[in-house]
Amino acid sequence: MTHTFPVHVYYEDTDLAGIVYYANYLKFIERARTEWVRDLGIDQVKLKEEDGIVFAVRRVEADYLAPAKFDDDLTVETALETMTGARIVMTQVVKRGGDVLFSAQVTIVALTATGHPARLPANLRRNLH
Repeated sequence: MTHTFPVHVYYEDTDLAGIVYYANYLKFIERARTEWVRDLGIDQVKLKEEDGIVFAVRRVEADYLAPAKFDDDLTVETALETMTGARIVMTQVVKRGGDVLFSAQVTIVALTATGHPARLPANLRRNLH
């Protein structure tokens, strides 16, 4: 299942040429991941408070394919690629209309509040499938 999240490009997202600054794509996909998890019924605050588990980005492999510009309406699509006991790998693409501007493979890991690896709770794994 693919999750879709809309993003509008504001002036603050761009460089002097009116093109989206490369690091802002990482912000766009972070917001999309947060909303994807929320839409799956996972409360990250509750997960931290009750289970002591937080998520951290372990790896991002990104391709910048074409520039987004000031005032563009974009869509971030997020899809689960694989999942293990403590790791989630997803594909995220940023599109303008049907054109893919940016794509990334993102690896997220579950950690304890002290930074040690943690298993994803069973109910979380069920929600992600």
